[in-house]
Amino acid sequence: MEYMNASDGSSVASSSSMKNKILCCECGTPIEPNPSNMCVACLRTHVDITANIPKQAVVFFCRNCERYLNPPSEWVQCSLESKELLSVCLKRLKGLKEVKLVDAGFVWTEPHSKRIKVKLTVHGEVMDGVVLQQVFVVEFTVNNQMCDDCHRTEAKDFWRCLVQVRQKSINKKTLFYLEQMILKHKAHENTLGIKPSPSGGLDFYYATDAHARKMVDFVQAVLPVKVTNSKKLISHDIHSNSYNYKYSYALDVVPISKGSLVCLNKKLQQQLGHISPICLVTKVANAVHLMDPRTAQLAEVQNMAFWKNPFEAICNPKQMIEFIVMDIEIVRDNEKKNFPGQGPVSFRHVLADVWVVKASELGINENTIHTRSHLGHLLKPGDSVMGYDLQDANINNADFEKLKQDSVPDLLLIKKYYDKSARKQTRNWKLKHLTEDVALDTDIENDYNEFLEDLEEDPDLRQNVNIFKDNSKIIPVDVNDMPDPSVPRITLEEMLDDLVLDDVEMTEAQ
Repeated sequence: MEYMNASDGSSVASSSSMKNKILCCECGTPIEPNPSNMCVACLRTHVDITANIPKQAVVFFCRNCERYLNPPSEWVQCSLESKELLSVCLKRLKGLKEVKLVDAGFVWTEPHSKRIKVKLTVHGEVMDGVVLQQVFVVEFTVNNQMCDDCHRTEAKDFWRCLVQVRQKSINKKTLFYLEQMILKHKAHENTLGIKPSPSGGLDFYYATDAHARKMVDFVQAVLPVKVTNSKKLISHDIHSNSYNYKYSYALDVVPISKGSLVCLNKKLQQQLGHISPICLVTKVANAVHLMDPRTAQLAEVQNMAFWKNPFEAICNPKQMIEFIVMDIEIVRDNEKKNFPGQGPVSFRHVLADVWVVKASELGINENTIHTRSHLGHLLKPGDSVMGYDLQDANINNADFEKLKQDSVPDLLLIKKYYDKSARKQTRNWKLKHLTEDVALDTDIENDYNEFLEDLEEDPDLRQNVNIFKDNSKIIPVDVNDMPDPSVPRITLEEMLDDLVLDDVEMTEAQ
């Protein structure tokens, strides 16, 4: 009886399970009850949830900057089979909002085939709550289209903003320093073009006002400059009330450079610690660095202070004369002049009494001139030194004419002289430039050579400059191979290797 009861129980269970299933109305397959009364296979033949999703689409690629168009107007940098590229591809499909996206991934294609395949898995609700899952592949064709930025770059004369950098001075060493600072910090990356000006400046062209302002802010942080801006109306749409302007920024760099001699007014002298009115410009960076050659007193003139009380150079490095040192005597500390309120004094320089003779008068009329100089740590009898002869100089300056004759020195020594031809031959380094279209005349070339000499003599100045090895020059291995070991030079540790891309033919190993 128990066996029969068990047999009866199993028959009852099987009959109940059969009652929970129905037959598909299309193929007769037993299925779970659903509102459509169809199996999954038959349901797919009647309903396609991906009907409104295109199976082929187009993405646009700029070959110049290697960016893809992210609708509506943004261009983004994407690598193949990346999340960014998948996002760009999915935005090109219009019917994805009607279904639920479950999974998306790339199907491998040849990188040069200009085809991108994306495999999608979607869920869609059909026939009164029935959820259907479907997997399909969308093929994207990569079409080439130049982006707006590359269009502007190709159109050489197109620009919306112009930044003009000018220096109204005879010597252009400060502009060479600015050029190297721009190269080091890559402040020129967003420019459409860079053109040298016939007057000795640089013109930077930009597509947007934001990029131009970024360059203006960089130059203001590097050098004391005065900024003047203007705009010109190009077009005006009266319906949308939109205006199209072209902006121009004029940057006036301070009209002095390293090695220039300046004359300060009384107000500025008091602000700078009662420094002597005739000062030497030792450096032009974010401030103008001054020094009194006879006392080694230092001073700094900031950007705002300079333009409130501007001053010009009364003597430029081109007016320096060569002198021969006949005798030198170091000044003792008790012999130095100190007074209350005096500004900082340089400890890198040594004051000395120097007796010199003009190199042009040596052996003819040896008129020995005495002066006090800050070059006591460099000079010795027989050396050549460059300086300004203020007795014979033709100076046209209102502040200089107000000075008493007793307070004006006859001579000021500026720097030690080395053989320029020997320095140029042994110079085994080089600098890069923003543009190669500069027409180098004799004056600009001399200014550039003076700038290179300043880099060799001043380690602090070349910290802000990228210096590259010049493989075309033979580097002396031994100190005895150098013409003059005392000449200041840049060490190999301070030089960078220049990147040279040469195709070298590969040979099989024997």
